[in-house]
Amino acid sequence: MKHRAKSTPAAAPAQDLMPREKLAQLGPHALSVAELLAIIFGTGHGGETVQQLAARILHEYGAFALRDVHDYEQVRRETGLPHVKACQLLACFELGARLFKPLPNDKQAVTIRTPQDVFEFLTDMRTLRKEQLRGLYLNARNVVIHQEIVSIGTITANLVDAKEVFRPALEYSAISVIIAHNHPSGNPEPSDEDIAVTAQLAHAGSILSVRLIDHIIIAGDSFISLNERGVV
Repeated sequence: MKHRAKSTPAAAPAQDLMPREKLAQLGPHALSVAELLAIIFGTGHGGETVQQLAARILHEYGAFALRDVHDYEQVRRETGLPHVKACQLLACFELGARLFKPLPNDKQAVTIRTPQDVFEFLTDMRTLRKEQLRGLYLNARNVVIHQEIVSIGTITANLVDAKEVFRPALEYSAISVIIAHNHPSGNPEPSDEDIAVTAQLAHAGSILSVRLIDHIIIAGDSFISLNERGVV
């Protein structure tokens, strides 16, 4: 008597899989950053599912900002995560940083020549819900050699510390700096404070012999260059 082989249930479509099942079926490269973060957290918090929690944190703060934070109290304050999940987040990014080794002559090196280049390089800033001030640090060939989050929150001349903007320039031997920040309101027009901050940093850069090339304001799908406006 011949026996009919049992049929194997068809695999669920990728969009219907939970993060862990998706990883097991398709591998880690198939998951979004939010899905990977959901696996790290394991459970939700405060009425949010784990997927909602991961998506909210990434949408509000951006993956780059979280990667650059190393202080436990700052993580708790900025994200509202409880103790265990704050530790999980810090451990996750620290482990990735330790294991990641850039290749010599990195093919991902980015050259900045226009404000449009900055806008395209900082695509993750277009949808952030909180203001961030970032610095792009360039070598003599206008290649980005470092990127840093200078501050999170409202950008004012009283709160932006020029030392924090130019410290990485000295540390990485950058020739010039471009600063950028986002307007969650969707309006890229510079405020009086934006112009004051730009003038303050341009003056500080001239003293340190590190040129401030531009200040880019990003708002959704639009941006403004204060260099093109004649402010820098």
